[in-house]
Amino acid sequence: MSSKDNVLMKEHVRPEWVDYNGHMNDTEYSRVFSLAVDQFMIEVGIDENFRNQQNYTIYTLETHLCYLAEAHEGEPLQVTVQILDYDAKRLHVFFVMENNEGKRLATSEQMLMGMDMKEGRPAPFPSTIDSKVSNLAKVQENYPTPDEAGRKIGIRKKG
Repeated sequence: MSSKDNVLMKEHVRPEWVDYNGHMNDTEYSRVFSLAVDQFMIEVGIDENFRNQQNYTIYTLETHLCYLAEAHEGEPLQVTVQILDYDAKRLHVFFVMENNEGKRLATSEQMLMGMDMKEGRPAPFPSTIDSKVSNLAKVQENYPTPDEAGRKIGIRKKG
């Protein structure tokens, strides 16, 4: 992942992702962010070989997705990731989906957990993964916190 452009992955809106409203279905936004988590895992060193050899992976514990604009069939997409916080086992990350013009289409704030696949329990990041996470977090430490980060869902009461 380049610290300059921070683009994690590129995709496009596939025809099968478009619903009866003529734009990308809400489920497909989730799909793109799920693919971004997979790519993020690869970027920090958790690829298929690592998972098989180390019996280690990352699970998604929580997701908060904000739909900001419609994405249409064939439209190019790119996803960036920002580490908001982390500890020995967890990552608080923030993904942004944009089109080619840089228009923000959606965001996904997520809590990820390192998992020992053999034991089926949370486990600290192996040292090689921890080092890559730490380095990326250091590069991003002065990035502004996204407006959507930490939002709560609810109906504001008039008072």
